[in-house]
Formats: sequence, structure tokens, C-alpha cells
Amino acid sequence: MDLLEKTSDSKEIPASGQEEKRYVKKAINCNSNSVVQLNKNTTFSSAEKIKIKGKLNKGDRGVQRNDPKMASSTGTMDMGPLEFKSRISEHEGRILALATRNVVTLPPTATIMEAIKIMTEKRFRRIPIADAGTQRLEGVVTSVDIIDFLGGGKKNLLVEKRFKGNLLAAINEEIRQIMETDIAYLHEQADFKEAVSVMLERRTGGLPIVDGNMRVVAIFTERNVIELMGGLVTNKTVDEYMTRNVKMVSTDTPIGHAAKLMVENKLRRLPVVKNGIFAGIVTASDIVHFLGRGDAFSKLTTGNIHEALDQPVGFIVSKDLIWTSSGTDMGKAMGIMLEEKIGSLPVLGEGVLHGIITESDFLKLLSSEHNS
Repeated sequence: MDLLEKTSDSKEIPASGQEEKRYVKKAINCNSNSVVQLNKNTTFSSAEKIKIKGKLNKGDRGVQRNDPKMASSTGTMDMGPLEFKSRISEHEGRILALATRNVVTLPPTATIMEAIKIMTEKRFRRIPIADAGTQRLEGVVTSVDIIDFLGGGKKNLLVEKRFKGNLLAAINEEIRQIMETDIAYLHEQADFKEAVSVMLERRTGGLPIVDGNMRVVAIFTERNVIELMGGLVTNKTVDEYMTRNVKMVSTDTPIGHAAKLMVENKLRRLPVVKNGIFAGIVTASDIVHFLGRGDAFSKLTTGNIHEALDQPVGFIVSKDLIWTSSGTDMGKAMGIMLEEKIGSLPVLGEGVLHGIITESDFLKLLSSEHNS
């Protein structure tokens, strides 16, 4: 089976946007069913800052040694934007030359479990659904569609009504039942600028590319963009593009509740806190992989899906806390995300969480450069 797209995680965190602002412990304390939304008026006490910073220092010394805020940019910043714009110009031709050509597709008759297994094994976030004979594009299934089906949203009605909540029966349903058919895609003659524009407009992280007969020939993703631009100096810092206001959950929030929040708010990730301390990020892919690895099934006694999804988010949240500072150049941030194989970076200053930068934020940067 060929490669399609590597997963990178995930979006969004609340933050002040002002260096002098701080966050409040009260605002972060969550019960298992709560969501926290920090804003520019909330603060952390000094004790909370120390706890957050101390936790990061202890667990990520290797990361901090390479933290971009410590890297010198003397003598390179002046030439950086020229190189960055030159790189954009280099890739203004057909998108097919930049896309991933070896694409894994599934037929509409494949089971949901087959999609879950492929996403888990290959670290994919999306899979095009194509006719088995003609390879004509019929839809796309994403990790968010999977968690919607399993309990996060309207697609879950299929599980509850047809299968009475039985997970083992539900995941053997055909993928056509949950795939999205109103999808964004590109023709192979499309160019780089059009691809970025469509991805931003449709709020999607990937676009199948089709030929004149609607056959899937490639896929272009946010990760392809990062691979093109990562490491270049842009003279644009992460605080100019990061998301400042985002929903958060606590480590004891049920996985199913986190999934519901992602689906309802069209998010691919949620920051997670524990006792007022930033503990990591949980993504839609993390939940899919929880199922694909078989972890969920080990929790079942009756076969009901709620047994698995009642497990706390802390059970699946990543333990690797990789972060950057607000003054980091966007190109350097892209380089870190490439190296660490992640799709987002929390932005911290003196232990205070100011926001989060994600792959889609780099598309905004490219769009603004194209139009300038």
C-alpha cells in the first residue's frame, strides 16, 4: 500500500496576545465536562507560571536547547524575506509537481474499521474515497468524520439508532455512510496559489487532485506546504498569526466529550490542562489512533461505545510538550514542526500560554505574501 499523507497533529488555544498579560488559575480549573476559554483579561498567578515553566523545563530540556527563541538571526534576517518570496515564486506552477503522488484511496464499500487501521498505521489524517474500478473521486473521510461517527456529532446517530451503541458492529459499517461528498478538490492543472486559496476558503488541510476524468492522481496537504517553506526566514513572527482564543479541556474530560467539542466547533485539536498546568494537546487523530491500536476495545465489557469514550482524555494526550516563543520566526516554527512531525506549536512566554500556531496559519502567511 502506498503512502498518502502523514498525520500531524492539531488547533487552538486561548491567550492574551499581550506580553504583560497573565492567566488566572481559576479560569483553568476544569471539571470533567467543562471547557475553558481564556481571554485577554485572564491571568496566571506567579505560582502558576512557575509550575508551568518548571514542568516544561523538566520534561523538555532537549527541546529547549534547540528552542528557536535561543537561535541567533543576526545577519540573516535582512536576506530572509527575499529568499522566502523567491521560494514562493519558484512554486507558482502546477500543483501536481508539489503534491504527494502515491495516494492511498479506499472504495466506498470499505469498512470504517479499515479506514481507522490505515489512519493509525500510516499516520494519515484523511483518505480519499474513490470507485474501486475507475478511481473516480467520490468523497473523503477524515479523522474528524471518524470521531463524529463515534460520538462527537450527527453521524453518531447511525451508531445509536442502527447499532444501539454497539461499537464492534458500528465500525464494520461501510465508509460511504460517513464520508463527506461535498468536498474541495483540485484539477491537475491548478497552481500553488489556487491550492492555498481553496484550502483557506474551505478550511481543509488537504485537497485530492484529479485528472480530466475525476480520477485521483495525487493529494496536496498542509504538510506539503510546510515541507516547502520550513526553515526559511520570513521576518514574520508567530504572534502575528497564532490563534489567541481557543477552547481547552482538562485531563479528566471524557474522550467522547472532547470529540463532541471538536466536531461542534470544527476543531482538529484541543489544548489540555491538569490542575491549572498546560499538559499537552489532544487531536482528532489521537482519538482515532486510540481505537486503531485496540486500546478502546480493551476497555469494553458490553461492547457499548460509551465504555471506551468515557475514558479520560489524559489517557491519550501526548506527553511530549514541545513549544516556542512569540518572537519566533514563522519559518523557524515550520522547521520545528517538520522535525518533530507535529501540526501545531503552543506559544509560551515566561511560562505563560499566549496562543498556538498551526499548519493552517502558515497558509495565511503564504496568502498574504502572494497578495502583497
